Amino acid sequence: MRKLTQQEITQLTSQGCQAQDWKLIQVHKQFDASRCQQVHFIGRCQIGDNRGERPSDDGSYTEPYRIAHARLVNCTIGDRVIIDGIRDCIAHYDVANDVVLHDIATLKVTGETAFGNGTSVEVLNETGGREVPICDILTAQTAYMLAMYRHDKELQATLSKLVEDYTASVRSNRGTIGEHSVLKHCGIITNVKVGPYSSVVGASVLENGSINSTVLSPTRVGYGVICRDFIFSGGCVVADGSNVSRSFIGQGCSVTHLFSAHDSLFFANCQCENGEACAVFAGPFTVTMHKSSLLIAGYYSFLNAGSGSNQSNHLYKLGPIHQGVVERGSKTTSDSYILWPSRIGAFSLIMGRHVDHIDSSDFPFSYIIENDNQTYLVPGTNLRSVGTIRDTKKWPKRDKRHPEEKLDCINYNLLSPYTVGKMYKGWCKLKALETHLGSANATYIYHDMHIRHSSLVKGCRYYEMGIVKFLGNSLIQRIQDQAPKTKRELVASLQPTSNEGLSDWLDLAGMIAPRRLVRDLINQIKEEKIQSLQEVNVAIRVIHSRYYEIEWHWAYDLLLRWYDIAPKDLTLERVIQIIQEWRETVITLDEYLLQDAHKEFEMLTQVGFGIDLSGEHNRRSDFEQVRGSYEDNAFVAEVHDHIERKGRLGDTILAQIDALPE
Repeated sequence: MRKLTQQEITQLTSQGCQAQDWKLIQVHKQFDASRCQQVHFIGRCQIGDNRGERPSDDGSYTEPYRIAHARLVNCTIGDRVIIDGIRDCIAHYDVANDVVLHDIATLKVTGETAFGNGTSVEVLNETGGREVPICDILTAQTAYMLAMYRHDKELQATLSKLVEDYTASVRSNRGTIGEHSVLKHCGIITNVKVGPYSSVVGASVLENGSINSTVLSPTRVGYGVICRDFIFSGGCVVADGSNVSRSFIGQGCSVTHLFSAHDSLFFANCQCENGEACAVFAGPFTVTMHKSSLLIAGYYSFLNAGSGSNQSNHLYKLGPIHQGVVERGSKTTSDSYILWPSRIGAFSLIMGRHVDHIDSSDFPFSYIIENDNQTYLVPGTNLRSVGTIRDTKKWPKRDKRHPEEKLDCINYNLLSPYTVGKMYKGWCKLKALETHLGSANATYIYHDMHIRHSSLVKGCRYYEMGIVKFLGNSLIQRIQDQAPKTKRELVASLQPTSNEGLSDWLDLAGMIAPRRLVRDLINQIKEEKIQSLQEVNVAIRVIHSRYYEIEWHWAYDLLLRWYDIAPKDLTLERVIQIIQEWRETVITLDEYLLQDAHKEFEMLTQVGFGIDLSGEHNRRSDFEQVRGSYEDNAFVAEVHDHIERKGRLGDTILAQIDALPE
């Protein structure tokens, strides 16, 4: 860098430029003074190489690098930058190379700031008590520990200190605009850090926040957006007049179409449109897309919220002090309502209005239905729903995060020690209800939920099938991983090498892990063996990466209990019987899915097709042109293929066992 020559100062002055002190201005050695017009320099400013030109956004023309119609206050401008049409000023910013800043009211840092880092978000409880301090590298798992483990004051203090340390590391009185970023047609931008490859076009107000972005995961902020006290993660989109305050938007999230959120956390791949969120902890893949939907004071993950979904977090007595939990994979139908506090089990369907404080957490895969103002539980029936299976297959395909930059740990498994452990508890409770209360035309009541006897019987059967399927999956995987050379070695190889998985398993906002390892992690944090937030993230990923290794520890223990086998009695013959039962169960469950899918192609679903045609044949023809036929449906074909593959797998593994020498 060099100082301006007198000739350049004269030229700049003739082009409408002025400076508080020209001696404080430094430029690149190849600086072209003709490319600065109507610029007011205040304080120390540096300007990089401004030679050359760049193509326009649509590629129809090129425009020169330049600074025009702007006031720069203590700014550093990189190479190949376009700054034009700044209505107030750009103050205290370091602008990287290849940046475009056009038609902006104000872009300034007003003093020392952490750019949204350290902002306290009053999640879940509107009156406070579960505050989560947000930062650039916050993960769903760390936020879960901060929000949910309030009983552990030492953990809270230590984790909060780690967030404070990170916040201190990014605190500055200067802002940054990352390389290859574009900011156009914006209003007031104050105390905002903008990462590389960001696109901010048409935002109205951005105050005290970070727009994290990378070349692999660029972030986009669109028209009419108003955001205050926020963190945006790489690869997210916030656009279309959305209003966000005191919130964290995770990687790959989409917040669009006038969505409103405050005091909320949204982690990887959430999709939010039209509606409203207040004090929400939204784990990965939470989806709410309707204007009339409100998510409030709740914990969700893998949620699909129907139109008009609503919850109440106060009883008009002591204020909005209540909260609720909807465990992973659940759906709410149109106009559903839940009175908090309540807890909904994993992969449940919530239909109707529920005005009691229900707890179905030990009954996953259930329908929760309103009938005559009462809540009815239909346990386990979602295991045979084609929609449930379709959801679990689509989530991994819809992960928008770049593989090299993932923050949140996500386990997509439908059957896991978490859900199967819940099924086992639910099965035991259903059996106990039937034993103690009888069965003749009975309707049981459990935690303000009514369970008809017919639903109880079917629920037990569905849970049995789900448990058998999971145990068979784990058993076969264990045999394949161990690759035993003899029958004796096969039986010996089933013995777990540790007991790390022998505890309840938890769902930490998308990551499934045994309580024992989570406690170990917490102890390491409290004992300050983990000394930074980055190290916490690494330790969490290590636990996540060991899921399949540790899963067998738990599955083996349940297998012995489920089949009432002592470890010494788990013979080769019993292993073969378990695999045979698994094969039959998997095929039966898949046949249930096919029956459920077939409902989408029955004549009743074809009402409205062939609107101006007469005859059933014409209606069906019109239907098939739009929806296709049952036989040609991709998901149906996939289920048929799954039946064949699992059948072959069962035959193959049994043949391999039979071929092993003694």
